[in-house]
Amino acid sequence: MELENDKGITNEQEQNSCECRNDTRDDRATEFEILKQSVDKQKVLAQDYYDQLVRLKADFDNFRRRSEKEKIDYLDWGKEKILVKQIAIDDVLQHALKSAKAGNNIESIIIGLDMISKEFAKMLKEEGVEEIQCEKFDPSICEALDYIESDEEDGKVLEVYQKGYKMNGKLIRTARVKVAKNDKKIRK
Repeated sequence: MELENDKGITNEQEQNSCECRNDTRDDRATEFEILKQSVDKQKVLAQDYYDQLVRLKADFDNFRRRSEKEKIDYLDWGKEKILVKQIAIDDVLQHALKSAKAGNNIESIIIGLDMISKEFAKMLKEEGVEEIQCEKFDPSICEALDYIESDEEDGKVLEVYQKGYKMNGKLIRTARVKVAKNDKKIRK
């Protein structure tokens, strides 16, 4: 026979109640350990992400600096390439000037200027620069400086004041031209 305490609970019931509380405490402790382990894992993961971010930022800064240096190097290389070609043109110019001073005839001057012009045209062609051919006025590649009354077809380019150029298919300078203006009506 079991004895009841003043609250009407038997020893067995009280013992079961204590065991339940102990089990609950053990469950809470286990949950606490699991949560603590989970938080620790998340801290390690967060630190790993932070370290990766710091490394990526450093890598990006290095990449940016390297890219800027390479861009400057490429521009210098491009300038050097063009300047070497211009030095060759200057050599031809100096030779032509020397010939012009030595000779008193106009023909030697013309030959020298022709040599310079050909050398310069060769350099432009090697760089992908081509002259724009303007026979009919096209506002996308020509700039009209004059419109002249003429019997020629309306819009025909009569004179090119300044040549236009394209480089690798892209317009780099418009041609400046004189354009025919024909207001006469066609009679039938």
